[in-house]
Amino acid sequence: MGGKERGALTEPMFYVLMSFLRRDMCGIDITEFVEQKTHGRVRLGPGTLYTLLGKFLDGGLIEETEVDGRKRTYRITQKGREAYQEELERLRACVRDGEEELL
Repeated sequence: MGGKERGALTEPMFYVLMSFLRRDMCGIDITEFVEQKTHGRVRLGPGTLYTLLGKFLDGGLIEETEVDGRKRTYRITQKGREAYQEELERLRACVRDGEEELL
């Protein structure tokens, strides 16, 4: 997931990782962050969100920090920050390539 060995992140994956950069978050916080950040362009249903969180946990990109009943809070790991940074650099290269073709 992200990076050369993980492959590119999907847009929802990218925004979910982005949501953790400033603070720990639970599912509702993540959904609200992504919707606000993208002005409603990217919407996460519960199935998509919790599938991604499971993949990120399994891949070591995030870790659980708190469990309060059914509410679980997560934070990004160093590996997750690296995956996010790699994807950001890949997207910048895509934009540069596209802009060069407009000249």
